[in-house]
Amino acid sequence: MNSVRRQIVITADGSATIHLPDLDESYHSKHGALQEADHVFISNGLNLVDREPVSILEMGFGTGLNALLTLLRAKSRTVDYVGVEAFPVSFDEAKQMAYASSMNAPELEDVFLQMHQMPWNDPAQLTDHFTLEKKDIRFDEIDFVNRFDLVYFDAFGFRVQPELWSTEIFQLLYDALKPGGLLVTYAARTVIKRNMEQAGFTVTKCPGPPGKREMMRASKAV
Repeated sequence: MNSVRRQIVITADGSATIHLPDLDESYHSKHGALQEADHVFISNGLNLVDREPVSILEMGFGTGLNALLTLLRAKSRTVDYVGVEAFPVSFDEAKQMAYASSMNAPELEDVFLQMHQMPWNDPAQLTDHFTLEKKDIRFDEIDFVNRFDLVYFDAFGFRVQPELWSTEIFQLLYDALKPGGLLVTYAARTVIKRNMEQAGFTVTKCPGPPGKREMMRASKAV
């Protein structure tokens, strides 16, 4: 993925994303990167988890949008956040995202830059309530067991990387979740729903973000 051409573009809500023209794929929705993240991962994920502290695993750390938005929306909640990413964006690309400005939270600009400057595989306390660890591993290399309350599944789409949406990957994520834990994703393909269910999840299709009819939320049995 690092050898694929990359362009920074502005989406419909004014927030930025990275577009890969050779694959016709973007890191976020062209209909609004920030709107999509808020709808999929916050409204249908974080806001439904009532545990304190809350532990989150993001599959596809990417630009750091979901991590920064979680820090903002969690407010005083304590968050333990782990982001998995095999192909990190460059620091220069991250700076151009300007997500703190898009969120009207300029006080988070330094924190966002720290997210991209901090070492990999070494947890860092970014605020009094937010700890981040970035892991530079492939999806099939995760080995967590009963650790997380919530998974953000934000891989490139099934059309581009179908292997990331397999039953085997979802089985690893099912094992990584605590009983009663949730997984949320922007995707809604029937084949993905079936793969989730084969891994043990109970899957619900929910209204999608702007520009997308549906998304999915999956739960692990209590």
